[in-house]
Amino acid sequence: MKDSIITYKSPKDPISEAFRNMRTNITFADIDDEMRVLTITSTGKGEGKSTIIANYAVALAQSKKKVLLIDCDLRRPRIHRLFEQPNKRGLTNILLRECEPTEAIQTTDVENLFMISSGPIPPNPSEILASKRLIELINQFKLAFDYILIDAPPVGVVTDAAVLSHVTDGYIVVAAISVTNKEGIRMALETLRNVNGNIVGVVANNAPVSKRSGYYYYYSAYEEDQHQSKKEKKQRKIKEKRVK
Repeated sequence: MKDSIITYKSPKDPISEAFRNMRTNITFADIDDEMRVLTITSTGKGEGKSTIIANYAVALAQSKKKVLLIDCDLRRPRIHRLFEQPNKRGLTNILLRECEPTEAIQTTDVENLFMISSGPIPPNPSEILASKRLIELINQFKLAFDYILIDAPPVGVVTDAAVLSHVTDGYIVVAAISVTNKEGIRMALETLRNVNGNIVGVVANNAPVSKRSGYYYYYSAYEEDQHQSKKEKKQRKIKEKRVK
């Protein structure tokens, strides 16, 4: 498991405590209508959403809740890398009925936390995520898990996150303050509201101390995520040179 899963690697770290606070705030956000299916998205790519949802999933599992984390980012999947798991079989295989759901569920090093990787990247992610098959699948998982967490692509880039409104109880939006302006955040929130998305909160990632306020949750996964992206680009360039 990657060091960026700090809620598992360093449970006493102040950042881990921040995720536990986030867990508490979301749990009590709507007492009358419990939110069991939560989707995380971001205003743009590389803002640390996958690292944040992974840490939040660990925090939930540590509270003795049975949690399923699903990678619905069928364009740039990262969950399997964060948990250092294979991605040979995952969500796309289930939706295409190439395997049973139980065959794609993977255990993690964290007790009570399970995951489903993206599986092979399809040519039509939005259409697959908008399918009735996904609704059936989520309803099936609700019978076996306390919480289902979905990692979705950036809402400010593609429509995938918005089409998940038919299966999710609420959205968590990540914005890396150092790279995202207020207009970008506003447009992302407006996109979700247009599909009647319930916005639970905003995670202000990599936010300067001077800009912090009570409206946001905080975490500094952005730099780690950006570093990983640069590393992946470097590796791709090396491979391309070898091919040439």
